[in-house]
Amino acid sequence: MKIHLSRPDITAKEIEAVNEVIRSPILALGPKLKEFEKTMADYIGVKHAIAVNSGTSGLHLLIRAFNITDGDEVITTPFSFIASSNCIIYERAKPIFVDIEPDTANIDPNLIEGAITPRTKAILPVDAFGQPARLDVIREIADNYGLAVIEDSCESLGSEYKGLKAGSAIFADAAVFAFYPNKQITTGEGGMIVTDDEEIAFLCKSMRNQGRGEAGVWLSHERLGYNYRMNELSAALGVVQLLRLEEIINKRRQVAEMYNRRLAEIPGIKLPFIAPEVTKMSWFVYVIRVGTDESTPERQSEVRNYVMTRLGEAGIGCRPYFTPIHLQPFYEEKLGLREGMFPITEHAGRTSIAIPFHNHITEDEVEYVAEALEEALADSIV
Repeated sequence: MKIHLSRPDITAKEIEAVNEVIRSPILALGPKLKEFEKTMADYIGVKHAIAVNSGTSGLHLLIRAFNITDGDEVITTPFSFIASSNCIIYERAKPIFVDIEPDTANIDPNLIEGAITPRTKAILPVDAFGQPARLDVIREIADNYGLAVIEDSCESLGSEYKGLKAGSAIFADAAVFAFYPNKQITTGEGGMIVTDDEEIAFLCKSMRNQGRGEAGVWLSHERLGYNYRMNELSAALGVVQLLRLEEIINKRRQVAEMYNRRLAEIPGIKLPFIAPEVTKMSWFVYVIRVGTDESTPERQSEVRNYVMTRLGEAGIGCRPYFTPIHLQPFYEEKLGLREGMFPITEHAGRTSIAIPFHNHITEDEVEYVAEALEEALADSIV
């Protein structure tokens, strides 16, 4: 049996929507882009939504729009996809890492104030695996120090924190969603900036389109910009996917519940923790931790890597989630970061595995994955 780590959920409705665009004379900057943006803004409950060609592009535009530049600092998490920190480096600013909470794997708000300096311009929390960070606490800290909050909600479309959707302008000055094929909804490649701030929205719209002014006059460029546009085919796909979002969230929740029931029986597996009472989860990936906390760091890595090898041999897709950013060679060299600086992040990095998770996972496949995990862990003598 072969089980893919992820798969998009594409129906005949999406295919027809894309075909309609192909049959039309407009393949870029057309009506589907505007429809997708409006539908997203209405869903999140914000005034502005700006579609771009990736979540990374959206984060980069927000760093520029908030005038974060040479020597400025942005407090963020080292336990994330690397784009959440790269976007800061792009503008010659500096990511300042603080460690994560051991249960949610999100940035620990209790550590943020201690990292603030006169150079701090913003806080960039990441909603790890689809679970929003403690955004109310982060917002309060930011307000006390006059900082912007840029929410990396690339993994959390449809999630809620204390009754408000991820990306809500109540908690963040701006947020970004991403639509890579493994996300809750996909546009192939793509992203969406959301905000209530008119000036930020204006700047992002201009910069995504080579710095053109509000009128969008051809070959008239008012500021430095980029080719970060989303095309009409992607937008058409996004419209249909977004209209199906609740269906997709329900499917993913059912798969997560199947895993929760089955994997809870297996010694040596720690299930995903969802903050009770405050989080409504839109599952992005299903990440378990394997091994024992009492073993040495080297042994933890050995067990995780052995289990992943065994899963791969059984045809089961899996990935380490995440390799800590501060231990990536570029960041070690550029910022002088090293192992031991963020121990909770490093523990999560040594023990976490993303196992197959998408809308089409069956109960038989869950059982197959569970049996393979159980055998591998038993053989590793956890």
